[in-house]
This record gives sequence, C-alpha cells and structure tokens, in this order.
Amino acid sequence: MIEKVRHHYFSGKRIYAMIAKEFIQIWRDRPTLAMIMLMPIMQLVLFGFAINSDPKRLPTAILAADNSPYTRSLLSTLQNTGYFKITATPATIQEAEALMAQGKVQFILSIPEHFTRDLLRGEKPNILIESDATDPVAVSGAISSVQRLTQTALIHDLKSRPPMNPPFEIRIHNRYNPEGLTVYNIVPGLLAVLLNMVLVALTAVAMAREREHGTLECLLSTPIKPIEVMLGKIAPFIIIAYIQMTVILLASWLIFNVPILGNLLLLYLSLSVYIAANLAIGFTISTFARDQLQAMQSAFFYFLPSMLLSGFIYPFRGMPEWAQYIGNAFPITHALRIIRGIILKGSSLADIMPHLWPMAVILFIVSLLAMKRYKETID
Repeated sequence: MIEKVRHHYFSGKRIYAMIAKEFIQIWRDRPTLAMIMLMPIMQLVLFGFAINSDPKRLPTAILAADNSPYTRSLLSTLQNTGYFKITATPATIQEAEALMAQGKVQFILSIPEHFTRDLLRGEKPNILIESDATDPVAVSGAISSVQRLTQTALIHDLKSRPPMNPPFEIRIHNRYNPEGLTVYNIVPGLLAVLLNMVLVALTAVAMAREREHGTLECLLSTPIKPIEVMLGKIAPFIIIAYIQMTVILLASWLIFNVPILGNLLLLYLSLSVYIAANLAIGFTISTFARDQLQAMQSAFFYFLPSMLLSGFIYPFRGMPEWAQYIGNAFPITHALRIIRGIILKGSSLADIMPHLWPMAVILFIVSLLAMKRYKETID
C-alpha cells in the first residue's frame, strides 16, 4: 500500500508560485494596472500642485465715487495684500451685484463720494466691502487681511495723523451667508456630489453587467439603435436622480435650515442637463470596461479629480489656472455653481446661463463619444 504524501509543511515554492501568478494576472489586467500606476501620480499632482485652501488674487469689483490720490493709494495697498485683484469697475451698484450673482467677482469694494474730504477732516469715512460668502473658506483669508488694512493703508499719505488712530473704517458685509456657516456651502453642494457619484457608477455598472451576463447580445439581435439603448438604460436613473434631489433639498431645508431663495422649478430643469451629462459619462465608461469591477474602478478614477477640482472641498479660485481649466471640463463644477446660486443667491436663468451652456456642451460631446464607443463595441 502506497503511503499518501502529506503536504502539511510550509512551502516557500508554493507561495512564490502564487505571488508570481498574481503579478502575471495584474499585468494582463491592463485597466487595473493603469489605475495602480496612475492613481498615486494623480493624487500627488492634485494635492501637491492644484489644491490650495487659501486662494489669492480673488476677482474684485470697485465702485469708487471718489477718484483721488488717496483712493488710488488705498486700492494699491488692497492689491498688495495679494488677496484682491481688481477685475471690474462697474458704473452702478446694480451692475456690481449682477457680477457677484453670476459668480464673476468675489468682492465689491465701495468707496463713498466724499471719501477724501472726510479723510482730511478726520471724520473717519466708511468703506464697504461686500463678499460672496457662499464659500466662507474661500474669503476668510482675504477678510482677515482687510482687518489690518486700516493700520497700513495711507500711512505715507497721511503722515500727520496720530499713531494707532485709523483714518477710516472698513465695514464688511458677507452676502448670501452672513454668519459664514459652512453648512450653507456643503449641504447644497452634496446635491451635486451625490448625483455625480451615484449616476455615473450606476450607469457604468449596469451596462457592464449587461455585457458580463450576456444580455447585451440579446439587445444586439434586435433592431434597437444605440441611441435607443442609451435612452432606455438611463431613463430609470433619471427618476432615481429626481427622487434623490427632492430628499436632499427637503433635508437641507428641514434639518439644516438652509434657506432656498431661488426658483425650485428652475433648479430642477437646469439640473436635468447635469443628470443627463452624468448618465452619458457613466455610459461611456461602461464601453471601456469588460466587467462590473472594471466599470466601478473606472468610475472611481473619474470621481477623484472631479471632486477635488470642482470647488466642493477646496476653493476653486485657489487652484492654478491649468487646474481650473481641467475643473471646468467636469459637469459637477458648473452644477455646484448653479445649485449654490439658485439656493443661496436666488439666481435667475440669466445668472446661471454662463454655467448652464458649458454643461450642455459637455453633454453633447460625451453623448457623441458614448454612441461612437457603443457602435465600436457591438461591431
């Protein structure tokens, strides 16, 4: 009787064989390999170069009713702080408020008509600085620098003034979020973030599942067109998206006391473009994935830069220009501006149009790519 060979002892060769097999499998799985190599590089670039929680050179509109050497000296000192960049000189307060409502300026500086006269008389004229406080983190550094401005500005122009006696006063008015509550910024932003994560992932995995389970071949045997497949697959997720929107808006209002100042119908209609863009992105991702795991990995690879470069976590204007160009290519960046604009500012259609049409362009481009990739996949 032949004695059975027992393999109870520890074998380094078997462990080595398993390790070699896993490395070979990873090497053959090119999407996973690309994600392993590119994810650390992407994080290093984003966190090392693109992310900045203390933005500088914020766009500022100037309403100067007094044009004197003292005013010009004050504006020069303001820009020397590094936080302000004069980008507009509107003629009226209405024009300045329109610029702020559209998100084109972060601050409005108003200098009164008799600023120089009151300054020379020692009457301490008031200067008003209005800030777009929908993102309180983005303006906190600039507001802190303004507090010291009364001690440093005009120090050489008014040499005769008594020390430690500021010649003018600065009044700061935080627009849209007077108390500087971060919940006013985060909670509405979650609406865009959750729609981004859920819709892209659901669509990508759903289409990959069709291919993985073989049901895609059944669709190919029918006369259904690629655009019809695309619309049929994303329609249920549109309903899910609107349900999620309603739940988040109710929670924002009832639980977190976030004021909803704008038109809800305008919000729902404008976000329909955002929903469609996310679904088209998920559909496109699914055409590159062979199975559900790859679809989820690719969706996660899309989530990271879209979240970090959108302005949801870190101030958008704190990023370098190249990062802002990339961030503007994501629909979530424009959706965040639309949501915060309508909810916190009461923005109208004209105010959100600069952010609505880029989303429509992104939707059009991604839809064309999705249909092209789908045709190549079925061929």
